Amino acid sequence: MPRPTKQQIDDEILEAAAHLFARHGFKETSVQRIADTVGYSKTGLLHRFPTKEALQTAVIDRCVEQIRDTGTDVAALPAGPERDRVVLTGLAHLAVAQPGMVALLLSSMLAEPESEIGQALAVIGQTLAAAFGDDLHADTTRALRVTGALGAVAVASLALCDHLTSDAPARLAEIGYDALGH
Repeated sequence: MPRPTKQQIDDEILEAAAHLFARHGFKETSVQRIADTVGYSKTGLLHRFPTKEALQTAVIDRCVEQIRDTGTDVAALPAGPERDRVVLTGLAHLAVAQPGMVALLLSSMLAEPESEIGQALAVIGQTLAAAFGDDLHADTTRALRVTGALGAVAVASLALCDHLTSDAPARLAEIGYDALGH
């Protein structure tokens, strides 16, 4: 069995940290708990991420980066149903691959806007609005539908994470697409 790459190790650590931060909160999640979850020593984990705060920042940065990548992937497409489908499919793939990140985002919805996660959520919101090709402040119905679609993908991916099959991203994207009214 080949050894995992540095990127694969970091991905595993960040996903576990996101899940634990979502479940227990940042203050109640220790570096040791994260290390135990991924099967690394605390020293080894701190070699990659020198503090718990650095880990939190890396988790948040990864969330923002992945959402931005999804938005970049559709930037050339005209706004409309096909672009919506591509955005939702990309987000569904992320949700299935990284349930910890989804849980962290959902658990942080009421974060203080000035906090690191609150600022990241604002960027993610702007990025998603742009990805859908919308000024969501101009059309309340569309904003509600987009929010419903995102919520459907996020909540369904978490609620059913132990029962998802290989076709789950496509099925989740369809649920979100239906919520958009297409």
